[in-house]
Amino acid sequence: MKTLADKLSVTQVEAMRFIQAWEETTTEALESDGSLMLLGFGTFSAWEQSERIGRNPKNGVAYMIRARKSVKFKPGKLLLKRLNASSSK
Repeated sequence: MKTLADKLSVTQVEAMRFIQAWEETTTEALESDGSLMLLGFGTFSAWEQSERIGRNPKNGVAYMIRARKSVKFKPGKLLLKRLNASSSK
């Protein structure tokens, strides 16, 4: 949180409020539209994993895993370019 506050030249409390607002906005966008694209950064996409049978690896007992919602992230070109540029140094 301190790093974000320093970058934005705000207090840590204000940075925390920014993060909370971003989380709420992202969640609302995923619930209503199913995806959120941040140009150059990437795309968050909501998806549903269907119910399925799982198996306990320790004892082999099968059980049902309930259906659930999750989020996928596909990085954008700019993010990948910056990550790869910093790793080649």
